[in-house]
Amino acid sequence: MLNEIGIRDFAIIERLELSLSNGLSVLTGETGAGKSILLDALGLCLGDRADTNMVPPHAERSEIHAGFDVSDAPRARDWLEAEDLAEDDECLLRRVIHSNGRSQAWINGRPATRAQLEALGQRLVGIHGQHAHQALARAEVQRRTLDGYAAHPSLLEPVATLHGQWRAIASERAELAGGSDDHQDRIALLRYQLEELDAAAISEAAFAELEREQRRLAGAEQILGACQRSLDWLYDGENAAQSLLAAAERELAEHLDTDAALGEATELFATAQVQLQEGCQTLRHFADHLEMDPARLAEVEHQLSTLHDLARKHHVEPEHLAAHAEQLRGELERLESADQRLIELAEAQAQTEKAYREAAEQLTASRQSAADGLMAEVNATLAELGMPGAALLIRVEPDREAEPARHGQDQVRFDVRTNPDQRPGPLNRIASGGELSRIGLALEVATAHTAELPCLIFDEADAGIGGAVAEVVGRKLRALSEHHQVLCITHLPQVASQGRHQLQVEKSQDAEGRTTTQVRHLADSERTEEIARMLGGVEITDQTLSHAREMLERAG
Repeated sequence: MLNEIGIRDFAIIERLELSLSNGLSVLTGETGAGKSILLDALGLCLGDRADTNMVPPHAERSEIHAGFDVSDAPRARDWLEAEDLAEDDECLLRRVIHSNGRSQAWINGRPATRAQLEALGQRLVGIHGQHAHQALARAEVQRRTLDGYAAHPSLLEPVATLHGQWRAIASERAELAGGSDDHQDRIALLRYQLEELDAAAISEAAFAELEREQRRLAGAEQILGACQRSLDWLYDGENAAQSLLAAAERELAEHLDTDAALGEATELFATAQVQLQEGCQTLRHFADHLEMDPARLAEVEHQLSTLHDLARKHHVEPEHLAAHAEQLRGELERLESADQRLIELAEAQAQTEKAYREAAEQLTASRQSAADGLMAEVNATLAELGMPGAALLIRVEPDREAEPARHGQDQVRFDVRTNPDQRPGPLNRIASGGELSRIGLALEVATAHTAELPCLIFDEADAGIGGAVAEVVGRKLRALSEHHQVLCITHLPQVASQGRHQLQVEKSQDAEGRTTTQVRHLADSERTEEIARMLGGVEITDQTLSHAREMLERAG
C-alpha cells in the first residue's frame, strides 16, 4: 500500500508530507484547489513522462517521493527481487524534475530509469480517472479482466508454455526448411568442394615434408657442384688442402730431432689429415648418391601449386586444407540430416499443437463459465449505480483454426447496451464517459477479490452522477477498500461520507502573493463541516450541518 507521499516545489504545491492509511481515503476541496496535482506528482513516481511546466518559476527543480509497503504486493516484490532492488517490504520511489528538462529517478536509493519506474508502478497502483476506463475498450484489457475474475492461472500457464514450445519448434523448422533451393545448392557445393579437397589436401605434416622435398630436388644441381668443388679444394685438386697438409707435416718432421716441441703440432696435423680424408669420403659418397630427378621435381612443384591454388580458393593456408575439409564435412552431414530432422520436428510440432489445442479448449470453457458469472455481478451492480437497463455482454469466441497464441485461441469482447431496446455494441462506441466510469467501477467491484494491485486511486470517477446513485458509488468504493487501499478524489458528499479517512485540499496565497496548496487530515468535527460545505452553498446552515452528521453516522 501507499504509506506516504512527499512533494517539494511541484506546480502550486510548495512543500507537502502526507501519510496515508488503509481503507477508503477521500480527498475533497474546492474546484481548482489542486487535488489532481497530487495524482500528477504520484504519477511521476510511477513512471509518467516529465513536464517541466510543472516546475514553478521560482524553483530549479521539483522533487517527489512515494513510500510503499509491498508486503501485500507479490508482483511488485518479485519484480524488485528480479531487478536486484528489493529492500525487505519497503519500497521508496523518488523522482526529480529539473527546470532544464533533465529527469532523475531512484528506487530504494538506487538510480533507475523511467521505464523501470513504469514497470514497477503498474504492479503497485491502479489510477482511474474520468476517462481511464476507456482502456477497457482494448481487447487485451478485456481478456485480462476476465482472466483475473476467473482466477485460472493453472489453465493459463500450460497454454503459454505449450505456445512457447510450439513457436520454438516452428522457428527451427523454418530455419531448416527456409530456402529449400538454397539448402540443396549448398549441399551440392559442399559435395563438390569435398571431392576436390579429398583428392588434393594433405595433412599439415605431409605438406611440410613436401616443401622440404621440393627444396631438396630444386637445389640438387647446385649441391652437386658445391660437392665437386669442395672435393677439388680439399683432396682431388693439384693444390688440394690434403696435399699441402701432408707436405707441411713432412717438412716439420725433419726437424723433430732438433726441437722435440714441434711434435705436438705434427701430431695434430697428422690427425687432421685423417679427419680430412674421412670427411672427403663422406662427401664423395653423398655426391655419388645424389639424384638429379627433374620429373619428380616437376611432380612435386605441380602438387604444391595445386595446393596453393586450392588454399586461395578456400581462403585458408595450404597446411590447413585438411582441417578445413573436416569442417565442411561436418556441415554437409548436418545439412544432409536436416531432412530427417524436419520430419522429426513436424511430428513434434503436431503433437505440441494437439496438446496446445486441448489446453486451450479447457481455458475457453473456463472463460465462458467465468463470463457468465462476471456479467451477472456487473449487471447487478450497474442497476445499483443508476443504469438498470444497461447490460454488459461478454463474448468468448474461440478461433480453432488460428495459429496458436500465448493467451489461447479465444477472442474476448466486452459489448454493452445502455438501454433495454438498444443493440449491444463495443464499449467505446456505446457508453458515454460517465457510463464507462460506472461500468469500470462495477468491474472493479466484481474483480476486487482477485485483483493484484494493492492500491487503487479514483480521480473523480464519480463525475456525472449524483443523488442516491452517488451514495451507492461511495458504498461500492468502500467495499473495494476491504480488499485494497482506495484513494478517491471527489466533489460528492455522498461519496466523501463513505470514506474512513478524509483529507482536505486547500489553496491559499502566501505573503509574496504566490498561490500554494496544502493537504491536511480532517478530524471528525472537521469532516462534518467539510461535508456540509460540499452539501450547501455559500452559507452553511445548522440544517446542512445536521444533514452532514447524519450522512457520516449512516456511513459508520
